[in-house]
Amino acid sequence: MSTPTGKPMADLSSLKIDDRARKTSSRGKRLGWLVGSLLFFLAAGAAVYHFKDPKVVVEVTTARDAANAPEAALLNASGYVTPRRRSSVAAKITGRVIEVDTDEGMRIKEGQIIARLDCSEFDAALASAKADRVATQASINDLQVNLANAERELQRAEKLTAAGISTPQALDAARTLTESYRARIALTKDQVTAADRRIDVAQENVNNCTIRAPFSGQVVSKDAQVGEMVSPISAGGGFTRTGIATIVDMESLEIEVDVNESYIARVKPRQRVIATLDAYPNWQIPSHVRTIIPTADRQKATVKVRITFDKLDPRILPDMGVKVAFLGEEQPRAAAGSAQAAPKALIPSSAVRHEDGKAAVFLVHDGIVERRAVTLGSQRGDDVEILAGVAEGDTVVAKVPENLRDGQAVQVKP
Repeated sequence: MSTPTGKPMADLSSLKIDDRARKTSSRGKRLGWLVGSLLFFLAAGAAVYHFKDPKVVVEVTTARDAANAPEAALLNASGYVTPRRRSSVAAKITGRVIEVDTDEGMRIKEGQIIARLDCSEFDAALASAKADRVATQASINDLQVNLANAERELQRAEKLTAAGISTPQALDAARTLTESYRARIALTKDQVTAADRRIDVAQENVNNCTIRAPFSGQVVSKDAQVGEMVSPISAGGGFTRTGIATIVDMESLEIEVDVNESYIARVKPRQRVIATLDAYPNWQIPSHVRTIIPTADRQKATVKVRITFDKLDPRILPDMGVKVAFLGEEQPRAAAGSAQAAPKALIPSSAVRHEDGKAAVFLVHDGIVERRAVTLGSQRGDDVEILAGVAEGDTVVAKVPENLRDGQAVQVKP
């Protein structure tokens, strides 16, 4: 089809919608709206169910008996068992070991012989020093005989000179000879004294060939064997030993720990301590603080503390690992009928909520929390005494959430 001007016209009859297509499209739209509405209501219902009074997950604990509860530690630390007296016994001279009288684990007394060195050279030196003294002493006798003769000659010279028979020069010579013998005798006596000192030195070297224990204790290490060379200094390219044995005074065992300087204010002299050896984790050893070393380690920011065992035990050995708990001052128990109320229970401090100056806790019964006011007692480390409001065995919320309220349903954290 064309217009009067000759231009072609569009055939609008081709835009006609078939009745079957119209019916199918309307049915699809209604089905889409129905499915969308159903999904919307399901999502809304799930959201309402989810946000309707949700259960708070809480961590609970049981109130303990305050009278029988163990004392809480103010501070925990770890260290090692160390002896105050420990000696690596060495020889004062260089020599070859010819006898060792000790072994690991042996108990020895102070002054007991633990080893001997080859002393042949020092014995010879001692004998030579004694012979020199004898020879020097013998020369004194000869000088004294000559001195006596010189004194007689001097007396005769004096008489002859007085009589005019002898010259003054002869008298001076006689007097000079007498004084010379006297000086030589004095010098020889000094040489005898020097010989005595040389004998003392040689005798000391001989004595040093015998190594003795400096104190009573127990041998923990045997460092030299028969035939080896020992020396007080390292020599011989590593083939010379510097020690004979290591002795520990078992009566001086104590604990040495490093305490962070931020918590050193909690440690006091004579403070009670409970020590637990790593080797015996179920054995609690009563101890106390002996001293706080008055200096800090700037690199580790710690202060060294030494702890003494109240009673030593053979199971305690040097260099054992140990954990210690510093205890607070012992709280006096309230006597029956006293005005001070005895604590009813002990709970963690985190279980207490403070509101408007009042303390309260949340008890859990069948999944529902109950807010209850309490009266607090003394602090025991991380725990607090409850004087009223909570009894032993009650289940309380250990860490109270900020949004927790009375009567709310909760879920106990497994």
